[in-house]
Amino acid sequence: MTEIVYYVASSLDGFIAPEDGSPAWLAPFESSGIDYGYADFYDSIDAVIVGARTYEQALTFAEWPYPGKPTWVMSSRDLPAAALDVTVTGASPLVVWTQLERLGVRRAWLVGGGALAGAFQTVGLITEYQISFMPVLLGSGVSLLGERGVPAVLDLISSRTYPDGVVQGTYRCMATLSTPEEVDG
Repeated sequence: MTEIVYYVASSLDGFIAPEDGSPAWLAPFESSGIDYGYADFYDSIDAVIVGARTYEQALTFAEWPYPGKPTWVMSSRDLPAAALDVTVTGASPLVVWTQLERLGVRRAWLVGGGALAGAFQTVGLITEYQISFMPVLLGSGVSLLGERGVPAVLDLISSRTYPDGVVQGTYRCMATLSTPEEVDG
């Protein structure tokens, strides 16, 4: 069964980017020399799922950030494919998950953004969350799950702290809660 892993950096107040979507807020952490387990994580995935805005940002980078991994770009717009292994699709999360299943993909990285993660989470397709909580408060911006997330119970599998104050948690989805009563317990 294909696992969808949402591996993401978040501010302590729950935003994955400022309003403009810029990744500049992460620059101090990227220059720290710590990879926060990224290399091991990247080796553990077979494919990448990315939203249109994140993909368009990736196209501006000097190097393609997802080398060697087939990539699905979730967009209703006609975007250019950056490489032979890039598929631009307007299909639903469930249809893309089914395609990954048929191809034998074991683990796929759901890169971003928040609205895309919310769409996958709403239909119960995110099986693991790896969230690096950065010691930053953005105040506003792109929410971790956009506007579409549903209540869920997560189980902490592991956590790690880094010298620069980053706390990384890995969680498994235990159950999706559908009513306010279930949330309140």
